[in-house]
Amino acid sequence: MTVLAIMLGLVPALWSRGAGASVMKRIAAPMVGGMVTSTVLTLVVIPVIYFLWRSWELRRTQ
Repeated sequence: MTVLAIMLGLVPALWSRGAGASVMKRIAAPMVGGMVTSTVLTLVVIPVIYFLWRSWELRRTQ
């Protein structure tokens, strides 16, 4: 929910065309990329790594 709020808050900065828009786009684009990356890592990659590590550990003890 927080990630969605931050990303929606950055959308106007990404789509703006007024004075200083080029600077704001340079700031907002990496922030959106970081939010997407951290969300994917948290929801997909880390659980998969934990599952693989746990299954390897269980096979090793049996």
